[in-house]
Amino acid sequence: MKVFARIGTIALAALYLQQCSAQYINEQYTDPVNKITLSTWRPDPGSNSGGGDAATYAFGLVLPPDALTKDANEYIGLLRCDVGDAASPGWCGVSHGQSGQMTQSLLLMAWASKGQVFTSFRYASGYNVPGLYTGNATLTQISATVNSTQFELIYRCQDCFAWNQGGSKGSVSTSSGLLVLGRAAAKGNLQNPTCPDKAIPGFHDNGFGQYGAPLEKVPHTSYSAWASLATKTTTADCSGASDPAPTGSEPPAEPTSTAEPVPVCTPAPSKTYDYIIVGAGAGGIPIADKLSEAGKSVLLIEKGPPSTGRWNGTMKPEWLQATNLTRFDVPGLCNQIWVDSAGIACTDTDQMAGCVLGGGTAVNAGLWWKPHPQDWDYNFPEGWKSRDTVPATNRVFGRIPGTWHPSQNGKLYRQEGFNVLANGLSKSGWKEVIPNDAYNQKNHTFGHSTFMFAKGERGGPLATYLVTAAARKQFTLWTNVAVRRAVRNGSRVTGVELECLTDGGLSGTVNVTPNTGRVIFAAGTFGSAKLLLRSGIGPTDQLEIVKGSTDGPTFISKDQWIDLPVGYNLMDHLNTDLIITHPDVVFYDFYGAWNTPIEGDKSAYLQNRSGILAQAAPNIGPLMWDELKGSDNIVRTLQWTARVEGSDQYTTSKHAMTLSQYLGRGVVSRGRMAISSGLDTNVAEHPYLHNDVDKQTVIQGIKNLQAALNVIPNISWVLPPPDTTVESFINNIIVSPSNRRSNHWMGTAKLGKDDGRAGGSAVVDLNTKVYGTDNLFVVDASIFPGMTTGNPSAMIVIASEHAAQKILALKPVPSLPGGNGKGKWRR
Repeated sequence: MKVFARIGTIALAALYLQQCSAQYINEQYTDPVNKITLSTWRPDPGSNSGGGDAATYAFGLVLPPDALTKDANEYIGLLRCDVGDAASPGWCGVSHGQSGQMTQSLLLMAWASKGQVFTSFRYASGYNVPGLYTGNATLTQISATVNSTQFELIYRCQDCFAWNQGGSKGSVSTSSGLLVLGRAAAKGNLQNPTCPDKAIPGFHDNGFGQYGAPLEKVPHTSYSAWASLATKTTTADCSGASDPAPTGSEPPAEPTSTAEPVPVCTPAPSKTYDYIIVGAGAGGIPIADKLSEAGKSVLLIEKGPPSTGRWNGTMKPEWLQATNLTRFDVPGLCNQIWVDSAGIACTDTDQMAGCVLGGGTAVNAGLWWKPHPQDWDYNFPEGWKSRDTVPATNRVFGRIPGTWHPSQNGKLYRQEGFNVLANGLSKSGWKEVIPNDAYNQKNHTFGHSTFMFAKGERGGPLATYLVTAAARKQFTLWTNVAVRRAVRNGSRVTGVELECLTDGGLSGTVNVTPNTGRVIFAAGTFGSAKLLLRSGIGPTDQLEIVKGSTDGPTFISKDQWIDLPVGYNLMDHLNTDLIITHPDVVFYDFYGAWNTPIEGDKSAYLQNRSGILAQAAPNIGPLMWDELKGSDNIVRTLQWTARVEGSDQYTTSKHAMTLSQYLGRGVVSRGRMAISSGLDTNVAEHPYLHNDVDKQTVIQGIKNLQAALNVIPNISWVLPPPDTTVESFINNIIVSPSNRRSNHWMGTAKLGKDDGRAGGSAVVDLNTKVYGTDNLFVVDASIFPGMTTGNPSAMIVIASEHAAQKILALKPVPSLPGGNGKGKWRR
């Protein structure tokens, strides 16, 4: 897949050259020993874009002479990085493409140990420690030098611009004239340093970023001669090296005599259920509660492990060991997922998603908004308008009212950042509100954030809907159980097939009650779409991929495929980060609180559920809203989420705040999710800024906020840089999920009246039933037709409450005696 189409290559290269000039230094470097000349890129510490190892890190590149007319699949590279701790070395690395993101790209790591430079190709299908890459990439060293502080490696990399990890494929194009690369580095903590295949990298805490690399000066006529110098190898020592834990990114083992042992699995119980719900998140938990409340037997299946202490979760830092709390319970630890997501984040998608009991409501910052009426009225069809969802909204907020002062003593902590911005906004005429009391006031308003927290802990669906459901004898919850697909015969679904992935897992099929039973997918925007595709429901090109995968031998026959636009209509809040500094802003180290919380803060939380650890990291607020009517007469909403932290990539100031702009309701741009032959899901086309008015809204929104905040004495702008226009700033930011996402994904199984089988855009009907089926439903963010104003958790729960009433009101569609699922069903 090419990074960009060839049309406009020169203009695009010029655009990214501007970005590199502003943030990365691009220069020529000639190796003094071998006389190899490379184009190199390194962060510019003077432009607030360095962060971490900016003074050391460099990546260099030489391509074959015809690389601009014929796509090259090899290069000569240079990596120059910090050594870090010699006993537990640091590492650095490069992402070879796909917009420089970590996931779904070929990664190269390098580090120094015992006078040698070791390397390892890695690949991450999801948010996990990258596992070994098993494709054909080959690295041969030309030279390697190590001193006490840094190392430099010059190498030949063959088969590195196209990759295939267990069927997950990707590539970049040198003939496009531009590569978008990523860098990452860690200060230390790499385990097994002399055994590259078993090396376990630490978190990239020494800088990271993306940069455009224009290629006009990169090809060289001496390439072949220089490549012939690549003859050196390293000597690995794997004695005593521990085996790394499985990461989920390795491809399935081939069925040979040397394959990994088949997991020891337990057959699933033979009991049938009126409803089987797949996915225990914002969509699945509430509807499971409502259906069991109605007297239906319900099985709720969650792929991941338990989360909060109430549900016997076990993941926690040392200071919580003697308590019944886990990392998910404590609001101040929510941001730790961006440092350590092992065993929590889904490993089968290239975006961050929570595969844990509670889904996103277990891992997010807990922002909890009563929807603006237009979020229903503009986006949804009849039956889903704001007037229709009022009862569900009242029920949801009756159970989870939310709070904007989560500490149990009623105080707000470390409000210096909030006060700095609030004073400027008020002076500029913006109105301060209590957001959920003024939920329909989203234009030049601001306020404290509202959270789903209760009694100083996470709260939300896990502490309400799941509690009442679990008290009923007709409700069953399974965790750590994966579902492969719905078992379907034509339009009739009879149950779900389980997928045993680890020892102790369940295998086999679980059935719904004959004639009346139903299956509901609530596994999230990527998870539910994947389940539909593996059930033979979706676009033909995607179903052909599933047919060619390991699912192929048991995949539903082609004559029973249902052609629906699953994966299209992909949306996310486009995120654009601004950064300011102000001397009155005070940073609180929530990351440090994971291992070594301040003693007084720890005691206040453990004893009284009070203090700053009862607030969501990283000290969120204020929240600000703006509405802009575009030249296309569409009103687009912007939510600004402020937090007290900067970004090491741009500033190391402890007085920094990041202001994240979310482009919400009214956004026109859409993308597409796809599945690979390795059965991982990925963003095949990002949903950002495909529409010019979308971009103009982002630009004008920034100008509006700058005008409001520039009245604040001593405010300083880091992003946009003071000498840069807003237009230039936006035009020069790489547009990709890795740096523009908010992780508020939705839309891949769109709800609507226009049946996708007949050329429409909808996957599910107004009752959330999948078109072409009798008893398969989807209830989660994937059914949303359009983008919400703000964080979507509460709106997903409301949709689940509303869908429950619609589904319960439907009459069963029994099959004809002896029917094979292909004929007409008795209505």
